[in-house]
Amino acid sequence: MKVIICGAGQVGWQIARHLSGEKNDVTVVDNNADLVRRASETLDVQGIAGFASYPDVLERAGARDADMIIAATYSDEVNMVTCQVAHSVFGINRKIARLRSQSYLDAIYADLYRRDHMPIDVVISPEREVALAALQRLAAPAAFDSEMFMGGQAQLMGLRLEEDCPVLNTPLRQLSDLFSTLRVVVLAVRRKGRIFAPEANDQLFEGDECYIFAPVEDVPRSLEVFGKMQKKQERLVIIGGGNVGLAVAQALEKRGAGRVRAKLIEKSRAQAERAADALERTVVLNGDGLSAALLAEAGIARADAVLVVTDDDKTNMLAAVRAKSEGCPFAISLINDPTMLPLLEPLGIDAYINPRATTVSSILRHIRHGKVRGVYSIGDAEAEVIEAEVMSTSSIAGSMLREIDFPEGVLVGGVKKGTKIVKPSGDLRVEAGDVIVIFALAADVAAVEQLLQVSIDFF
Repeated sequence: MKVIICGAGQVGWQIARHLSGEKNDVTVVDNNADLVRRASETLDVQGIAGFASYPDVLERAGARDADMIIAATYSDEVNMVTCQVAHSVFGINRKIARLRSQSYLDAIYADLYRRDHMPIDVVISPEREVALAALQRLAAPAAFDSEMFMGGQAQLMGLRLEEDCPVLNTPLRQLSDLFSTLRVVVLAVRRKGRIFAPEANDQLFEGDECYIFAPVEDVPRSLEVFGKMQKKQERLVIIGGGNVGLAVAQALEKRGAGRVRAKLIEKSRAQAERAADALERTVVLNGDGLSAALLAEAGIARADAVLVVTDDDKTNMLAAVRAKSEGCPFAISLINDPTMLPLLEPLGIDAYINPRATTVSSILRHIRHGKVRGVYSIGDAEAEVIEAEVMSTSSIAGSMLREIDFPEGVLVGGVKKGTKIVKPSGDLRVEAGDVIVIFALAADVAAVEQLLQVSIDFF
C-alpha cells in the first residue's frame, strides 16, 4: 500500500514508523526540513519538504498513484485543503484528517465532509479521543492504562504490582489452575523498562507493570486477584478547562446528576468563562491549579481523584503532585512527551493519558486492513493490542489456537463467539466470524496481519 503522511511531528512520525515497519511504501511531507530529515534518516520512508496542501508538493510525494493520504499537520485548515487537493486533483481513494477545532467537529456541520463538499473519509479529533481516554482512566482507578474492546464487553488494563499483590512469584500456568473460571489473561509484562509477552512458566514480581485482558463482568474479581481495589470516583477535580477538560466535564454531566460531582480549575479567565457558560452543574474556578489555596477551595482533600489536562506537561505533573500532597488519593496526568513517563511513578502520579498514543491508536484503527475493529498502541509504540474479525479466507479460520504459528511476541487475550467471550486455550478452535483480540510486539504486527489475511480485504 502506498501512503502519504502529511505532518512529521510526533503523530505523523509514529504512524510512519508503524506503516513503514509493515513494508508499506510511505512518503512523509512537512514544511519543516529538519523533521523530514529525521523521519527519512530514522525510518524506511521517503521525505519531501514542502507545504502538504500544495499540489506540486503532493505530486512530488507520489500522489498520482497513492492509495491513502493522512493529513496530520498542526493546522486544521492545511489538513482540510490537503484532503481536498488529494481528492480533486489526484483522486486518492482514502483520506484521513486530524481536526482540532470544535467548530469543525460540531455534529450539525457533519455534512461538510461529504465527497461532493470537503471530501474527508475519516475525521480524527485528538481532544475527543483524549477526553474518552480520560473517562476510561477515571472508570478504572486501579489501572494506570485502560482501553475497552469488543464493543465495551471486554477491557484491557495496565496494573502496577505492589508488594501486597497475592499472586507475586506465582507461575502464570498456576494462576490459570487456581482461577479456572476467571477469563483473565496476562497479555504483557513490562519489567525494568522492557515489555514482553509472558509464557506459561513466567512469574510476576513486585514492580512489574502487567497488562491484563478480561470480560467486563470478570474485571472486579480479576482486580482482587492482582491486589487492586475498585473504588468509586464520586468527587473529581479537573485542572485545565480547555477542550479536553471541558469535554470530560460535559460527558460527566450527561451521565446524570449525583453520579460524579466535579469542580474545574482554569487559569485563563476567558477559558473559565467559556467553560462556566457551557456547563450546568460543574463548579468552575478561575485561577492557578498549582495554588494550594485554590486547590483547598476546590475541596482537593475530599476529592476521590484529580485529572490534570492543561497543555503543558510539566504543569500537569507538578499540579498532580501538589494535589496528592494536599490529600487527593488518585492523580491522572496528561503527558505529551513519552520520555516523561518513567518520572510518573517516582513522583507518585497514578495514571497518565498520552494524547499522541491515543491519536495514533485512533488513526491506526481506520487504516488497518480488512476486518480490524480496534487497535490500541501501548507505551511508546512498543506494542499493539488488535481486535479483528476472523474471515473465512484467513489461514487461522478453522484452526485450534495451538496449531496457529503465532510469533513469540504474540498472545491471544480472548475470542468472542456470537455474544460469548471465551478464554483462550490451546484446544480452542477459531472459526470464521469470531472476534479475536491479540497482543503483538511492534516487530510482530505485520506477521499478525498476515495471519488474519487482511491484505486481500482492504477497503
